[in-house]
Amino acid sequence: MRRTLGEDIGSLREAIRANDGANIAHGAFARKVDQLIGDFYDDIGELTDLRFSDILDLFLIKVLYVDRGSRDASTLDYLGRMLERFLGASELTGPGNRPAAYLSDLIAEVSEPGSPAGSPFEAYRRYGDSALFISGVLRQGLGRRRAGGLLGGGALVDASYYFALGRRYYEMAAGEEQARRVELRPTLLRLAQFFEVYSDALNEVSGRYVLGMDMRLIADRMLDAFNRYRATREMVHLDLARKYASLLRLDARQWPSLGQHLPDEPAYY
Repeated sequence: MRRTLGEDIGSLREAIRANDGANIAHGAFARKVDQLIGDFYDDIGELTDLRFSDILDLFLIKVLYVDRGSRDASTLDYLGRMLERFLGASELTGPGNRPAAYLSDLIAEVSEPGSPAGSPFEAYRRYGDSALFISGVLRQGLGRRRAGGLLGGGALVDASYYFALGRRYYEMAAGEEQARRVELRPTLLRLAQFFEVYSDALNEVSGRYVLGMDMRLIADRMLDAFNRYRATREMVHLDLARKYASLLRLDARQWPSLGQHLPDEPAYY
């Protein structure tokens, strides 16, 4: 029986854990990651049975493990679950201006924590996670003026501020006894030490795959589907090409053969 995409991603995770402390992202491993990302984009026009956690892990493995040579399995897993938690929040995925509101809420929480609820460990870790998420995934929303807060009225908040803040909170979380009990101290210290590396990796994951998509791959898939339609005249291939075109937001007037069957308002937008 053919392995599913989720099972193949699980095998990548197992290989990384089995070689924890080293990096095997070369040769067959790197080619497999690229193949699975291609398979994901091949299936993007359909509802996939992939778990959200599998998708995030695949993108992190590509950007952090393959491209940046990460060697720590626990940190990869920690970042995957952190992204899953934040990106699954209704504030981020809601309509209208909700993402901007979510960013301002996170900024307020991490910049002015006040009296933390729960244990100091969980509070410090949450503030560290928020700073990493803001400076990585939501970096494009930074650098705007805001009033009040720790920075004073009208101060500019940029990524470097959250680099310093995130390192500080992760170090504080790692210093708590609870960090040792839950076996997170080495991971938190690594997040503090290489905070900017992880932030840059999350920014790339965000731009290419999460808040954005890899437009080169989508364009390739669209053209492949359209060429199959031209060769076979089977509508299933044209329908798939339309879906990719809608992701690219192509003007049907520039692609008359692709858009001739589309309504004025494509159903896939």
